[in-house]
Amino acid sequence: MSALGQLTSASSRFLNKRGIYLGRRSARIHVAMYRRSGGRLGGHIPGWPDARIALLDHVGAKTGTHRTSPVMCLEDGDAVVVMASKAGQPTNPAWFHNLMAHPDTTVQLGPTVRQVHARVATGDERARLWSGFLAIYPGSG
Repeated sequence: MSALGQLTSASSRFLNKRGIYLGRRSARIHVAMYRRSGGRLGGHIPGWPDARIALLDHVGAKTGTHRTSPVMCLEDGDAVVVMASKAGQPTNPAWFHNLMAHPDTTVQLGPTVRQVHARVATGDERARLWSGFLAIYPGSG
C-alpha cells in the first residue's frame, strides 16, 4: 500500500470510528467535479488506483427526490457492483433503501452513463464480489 493509501485509510478509520460524516456539501462538490470532468476528477480513491468511484442516481423511497451519491464500485462483466457498507457504520446508507424501493436507475462510471436494475447479491456471488472489493480496497475489510 502506498503512503497516500495508508494516509487515506488511517484518516477514513479515524472519521468512521467517530461517526463523522462530511455532509451533503462534500458529496455535491464531488458529484459536480466528477460530472464536469467525465470521472477524471473524483473517479478514484487516493492511494488505490484500482478502487473506482461511480455516481449512483437514486430516487428517495419516501420523498421521491432525485439524488446522486458517489460510491466505490467494482465492474463484474457488464454489471457495476456497489457495496452498501456506509464506510463501516452499523446501518445501511440511505441510497440502499432508495434502490430497494426504486431499483431501475442509472450509474455513471467515468464518462459513461449506464441504465441498471439494482439487486442484492446473495450466497456465493456475494462472497465472490466481496473478495473483489477487498482486492481493490483493503480498507473495506
